[in-house]
Amino acid sequence: MFELNLTERQKKIIEIVEKFQPITGNDIAEKVGYSKPTIRPDLSLLTHSGILYAKPNVGYIVNEQPLGFTFDTGMFSAKVKDVKSPAVYVQEECSIHDAIVRIFLKDAGTIFVVDGEGYLSGVVSRKDFLKSIMGKMNIHNVPVGVIMTRMPNIITTNDDESILDAAVKIMEHRIDSMPVVEHVKEGHYRITGKISKTNLSQVFVNIGKLAEDKGHN
Repeated sequence: MFELNLTERQKKIIEIVEKFQPITGNDIAEKVGYSKPTIRPDLSLLTHSGILYAKPNVGYIVNEQPLGFTFDTGMFSAKVKDVKSPAVYVQEECSIHDAIVRIFLKDAGTIFVVDGEGYLSGVVSRKDFLKSIMGKMNIHNVPVGVIMTRMPNIITTNDDESILDAAVKIMEHRIDSMPVVEHVKEGHYRITGKISKTNLSQVFVNIGKLAEDKGHN
């Protein structure tokens, strides 16, 4: 049986639920002092591990009959560098048309943009490309830099950030992926990869399978 290594915030959530159950996610967030998106991964972990039970339209309660196994949450502390994948990027002067071709050839949801020195300067999503087409832009002549979201308005991560913190960022900002960057100098970042919902989903699936396997032993 695995040992479930809870964080102090997760322990606090359990205490709050024990005291005020049934209690909604919004009320838990208010009492613990964090936003609901921030504690959502904690609530998910606690329910999937059997410590809490979520009653639809009622709220969270402490599970009186927890699952017969728990699992090690150490994998949630894994670093971004352990799960990141190659990033797809183009130069700012690349046409929207060529960038669209590249994003589909690479089967990517987001494409990153770099300046002449190779530093991250922007990001473009499939939705941005769709807007440019619907707006009847001349996608063969207009550079992708015209439609991109520019720095510093780009959410980034780095190799040493935990995958849990990266997941929270993706959820809070409602984005599909983030560039993994290396800080080179003030305001200048070099792309070393990306982390996406797909990367994170695979990690959590692996954790679930590991827990399931251990529960059968």
